Amino acid sequence: MSSNETTAPLVALTIAGFDPSGGAGVIADIKTFTAFGCFATAAITSLTYQNTLGVYGAEHQSGAAVRAQVLPVIEDFTIACVKTGMLPTREVISEVARLFHETTLPAPVVDPVVRSTSGFDLIDDRALAALVRELLPLARIVTPNIPEAERMTGLRIEDEDGMRRAARAIRALGARAVLIKGGHLGQRTSVALPSSIIGQQPEKNAEEGKTANVKEGESSPVALDLLDDEGRLTLFSEERVNSTSTHGTGCTLAAAIAACLGRGLTLVESVSAAKSFVTDAIRQAVPLGHGHGPLNHSVPARYDARNFQVDEQGHERDDGRQGEREGGQT
Repeated sequence: MSSNETTAPLVALTIAGFDPSGGAGVIADIKTFTAFGCFATAAITSLTYQNTLGVYGAEHQSGAAVRAQVLPVIEDFTIACVKTGMLPTREVISEVARLFHETTLPAPVVDPVVRSTSGFDLIDDRALAALVRELLPLARIVTPNIPEAERMTGLRIEDEDGMRRAARAIRALGARAVLIKGGHLGQRTSVALPSSIIGQQPEKNAEEGKTANVKEGESSPVALDLLDDEGRLTLFSEERVNSTSTHGTGCTLAAAIAACLGRGLTLVESVSAAKSFVTDAIRQAVPLGHGHGPLNHSVPARYDARNFQVDEQGHERDDGRQGEREGGQT
């Protein structure tokens, strides 16, 4: 085997929209794949017109155009992981689903991009219904934020219990695993961190370059995410960073999860590393633009955050489908 073969990186594919300001979409995905040691490839589903202040329009690609981008890539490379982002039309969604049915592409990380940070609707109801019907059953994991999960389920999510209900509802729609991202829970400004997580989350002091851990029993502003993987619940907690540099957080998180899965990490390990990467990228971002600025994708990836806690009680409260899944799904 040649030296080129022994050192070849894993190849990652993103199928998503193009953000010319560089903070979200395929550009954010490419930066993230690179940060996790993968070689990035991309197919563009929509050319958006946006910057840090907002989205001003989009020119969607046809399903045939998306397929024509993907096929030459997968004929030339072995794809280790796939992330899908903005899939703006039923035609594009159906074509992407067909690609997964007809090829050896691995199960994707599906980021159900519904609305931009600035509030621009990126997908209509008929396209969202097609995404739920055709793509969710093919996904390894779906990663909606609170507004996206509410739109997919029709449920109101105001707290952790609401996140649990929404995750179960999305699994009932066909998803194997769901990560509900809790960043939009604005009222969750201070919660007591679980004892298994206390002392394991470094909080950077930008002025001194030191770390300070939250002590057990104290409360701290946190961003809480909930993973439901076939009924097994895991809670992820990281420091909530007060910053306007949050453009592309969802894209980055999903791409990081995909890269980690491609590298052979478990789903819990992948979400843990991805969440730590996003937190660090927000914390170390340099303000750019006049609105929601981009993350700092040059921060190093790390895999030892231990920022999660398995919820055994949540597992016991599963919806009764576990035996069926264990018997028929791998």
